[in-house]
Amino acid sequence: MTASADHTARIWETIAGKPAGEPLQHKSYVWQAAFSPDGKWVVTASADGTARVWETQTGKPVGQPMHHNGVVKSAAFSPDGKWVVTASADGTAQVWEGATGEAVGEPLRHGSVVNSAVFSLNGKWVVTASTDRSARVWEASTGKAVGEPMQHNNDVLLAAFGPDGKWVVTESSDYTARVWEAPLEVPIS
Repeated sequence: MTASADHTARIWETIAGKPAGEPLQHKSYVWQAAFSPDGKWVVTASADGTARVWETQTGKPVGQPMHHNGVVKSAAFSPDGKWVVTASADGTAQVWEGATGEAVGEPLRHGSVVNSAVFSLNGKWVVTASTDRSARVWEASTGKAVGEPMQHNNDVLLAAFGPDGKWVVTESSDYTARVWEAPLEVPIS
């Protein structure tokens, strides 16, 4: 899977190195593309302010586009493949139903661009990274913030949960990466 400035994402045959089917078309740059855990779907994140879910085999869209008021910087599936989380330059992340494109819960609001958003391994939590110099943990089903922001001295570029859910790692343009205790009252495992 590739994402491109030519406004497309493409699925490729790995051995032959040839495109598998038609390109997945957006109206602007495609920043990111990712497969669902079962490989049946692909999600794309675009500078046109939308994310889309597509059928891997046919390249046909699934559900409606997921709209933001700014560039969609990243998109990722939940571990069970039912939900998608998007991160946008409009200062929000959002959880969506993958099959329909309908929003789940409230937007996950930061004070500036949200660079990335990913689910925990159990799919109950989302961690976001923002240019407001913070990362946050959110309840995926409601959009409720959990704990205090994890602060850096500059933009937070990426954030992810550790495999046991007890830790969050962040990467910042302040030239540091940090490991934090996840601000959850109940362990994720």
